[in-house]
Amino acid sequence: MAEIRQGYLDDYTQITSGNIGIGTTISNEKFEIIGGTTSQELSVTGIATFSSFSGFIKKHTDYNEDVNMTAGDSGTLSGEIIVGAGLTVTIGTAVTSSQGSIESLKVSTMFQPPSGTTNQRPPAKPGALFYNFDFKTIEFFDGNGWRQVDNATTSSRAVLFRGSDSYMESFNIMTLGNTEFFGTMIESHQIAAGSGSKTRGIIAGGYSAPDSGYSQPRIEYITLASGGDGTTFGELSAGHFRNSGGCSSSTRGLFFGGGHPGYYNTIEYVEISTLGNALDFGDQINSLAWRRCLSSPTRGFSRGGFPGLQSFLDVVTIANKGNSTNFGNLTNKTFGMAACSNHVRGIWAGGYQPVTGSSYNNQNVIQYITMASDGNAINFGDLTEGSDSPAGVANQVRAVISGGYVTPTNINRMEYITISTTGNATSFGDLSIGTDGRACGTSDSHGGLGGF
Repeated sequence: MAEIRQGYLDDYTQITSGNIGIGTTISNEKFEIIGGTTSQELSVTGIATFSSFSGFIKKHTDYNEDVNMTAGDSGTLSGEIIVGAGLTVTIGTAVTSSQGSIESLKVSTMFQPPSGTTNQRPPAKPGALFYNFDFKTIEFFDGNGWRQVDNATTSSRAVLFRGSDSYMESFNIMTLGNTEFFGTMIESHQIAAGSGSKTRGIIAGGYSAPDSGYSQPRIEYITLASGGDGTTFGELSAGHFRNSGGCSSSTRGLFFGGGHPGYYNTIEYVEISTLGNALDFGDQINSLAWRRCLSSPTRGFSRGGFPGLQSFLDVVTIANKGNSTNFGNLTNKTFGMAACSNHVRGIWAGGYQPVTGSSYNNQNVIQYITMASDGNAINFGDLTEGSDSPAGVANQVRAVISGGYVTPTNINRMEYITISTTGNATSFGDLSIGTDGRACGTSDSHGGLGGF
């Protein structure tokens, strides 16, 4: 420790008539420095002893040469270390970190984020990264929940799960033409819930022909990139998912209960990349049948219309379990509509309205909502012909409305619209056979696929 210390702004006055020496025990001059150095020539790495005394060096230290920090303990030096342009900083393994934060960091070899299972996700701020062992993918926290980084390609392939039998058929949304045979399901799922990710299609619930009184609890999945038969995924926890609907994010599939003759407000979900039975998600506002559902990357929308010809929409946040809330209303009170979406707009089309007894009027209205904000639906245009319970699928550009029932005929007509515009539907092609309005579908590029 220095025997004499001067403050930064203090004057130094030599009162003695003797000599003063620094670095020598016997001075030959009034003021003599042996082996001294100027502050400009002083290069300090690590934490110098005198740095804790104010006034000796600048608060911010500028380095104009390479700096190697190979050892040391946590320090208390405040301020910044500024490295000149083109220079490097090498940090040895023995160095311990200090308090403060690093605003910018360049990693030359490998960066490894925190990792673990879904249940081990840490508390996080927006922008945090995490590798999920369950899903085998990087996730990021968007401020509301964890979302997967988009690591799968899309081809605009759509698959329809036919309700009248166990057949599935596929087509490409961005081309025009007829469908092709895809495979067969284990069961027939009439008026069931369809959903899926970029790699898997999911079909759940409904009822098996010809027994319309039997509710189907089975959940099946397919690999969208290749044709093939359905494989058992698990089961719904309740057997009343007849006249139900489904939607999904990039990771979760949601199923909204319907019913008939009893009606239910159940919502259940699965993690699409795994196998297992559905779990409880929450409840819908009302117990209604003929659910027709769609989704944005973060929100799921359910519209039920029977009994009582309801027109209002329920909405849930897919990443967070809980009950639905009211979003708004459709333009008319119709049930048995087709539903699909891209990231921005949700589309409902067709359906029917009972008139008297067993008679009803088919509807050709197409309507849409903007999913990011609450509000009522707006008229989009018209189908060529109204039909009872057609199936809807979409990618980010087009929505395709297929099949349905026009008394007394099952129809095989397919029509499409461009979602970002408004206007009437245009002919797309034909189904391989007519459907009776009990079909549903999914695609590898629909509105509920999140990521970036």
